[in-house]
Amino acid sequence: MEFVDKALARRLESCEEIPQVEYVRVFQKTRPEIGAAVEQVCGGHMVFAGLGSPIGRVTGAGLDCAFTAADLDRIEQFYRSHGAPSQVDLCPMHGPETFEIFKERGYAIAELNNVLYRKLDAAMKFASVPSGCEIRRARLEEAEATGAIVENAFFPDGAPEAFRGLIAPLYQMEQGLAFVATVDEKLVACGTGAVILQHRMFALCGAGTLAEYRGRGLQTALLQARMQAAVEAGCEYAVVVTQGGTTSQRNVERLGFRVAYSKVTVIKKL
Repeated sequence: MEFVDKALARRLESCEEIPQVEYVRVFQKTRPEIGAAVEQVCGGHMVFAGLGSPIGRVTGAGLDCAFTAADLDRIEQFYRSHGAPSQVDLCPMHGPETFEIFKERGYAIAELNNVLYRKLDAAMKFASVPSGCEIRRARLEEAEATGAIVENAFFPDGAPEAFRGLIAPLYQMEQGLAFVATVDEKLVACGTGAVILQHRMFALCGAGTLAEYRGRGLQTALLQARMQAAVEAGCEYAVVVTQGGTTSQRNVERLGFRVAYSKVTVIKKL
């Protein structure tokens, strides 16, 4: 594994930054009532994708250039104008001077996640697909069904309104990749991702399996299929962001992913 310096961290952070930007572009066309918006700031982007949405924060800022109090002024004004709390992703490569700016403004921790990555190459060898299962590219008309699988995986009792319909936009992104697993032609699992061409990165996201089909290795097969597609698209690294100690982290570590760093999302409520 390569040493994770600020340059590599910038590329890793693009795997959450660019998909968020693309989400906004889709929402502006398909869900204008949300008022989705995006602006560049300090080398990254600040994104608003609806009140309460898990998508919509500042990512990628302050890694190409120094982050200043004036940048934070802009960020706070952007989110204030949308009636939303200001949220910013920070990683260890931002340095103490950047963290001090947020400390002085009274920011709190909203999330702590691990960023995992692995290098991709055309010679990768993968295990065979589980018996009785087919792994294939998802079709556009399957967006709603696969979205329901992901929502059920995370929210068995029903997803909150702000978390619904977040998989379908990936099917409308030019660089989105979606795969499904079927058993007897029934959709039972899915996995999505996005190619970040300008950084040669592949962002893994949006995966789920129906409860009765878990434990069969379907998510491992879907991970492998997406990584193979990423190689064919010219990506150098695959990246996944997940909470620590989760099944998701265990699954990707079994496929050679390693933690690059833990990162924090800080928040300041209105």
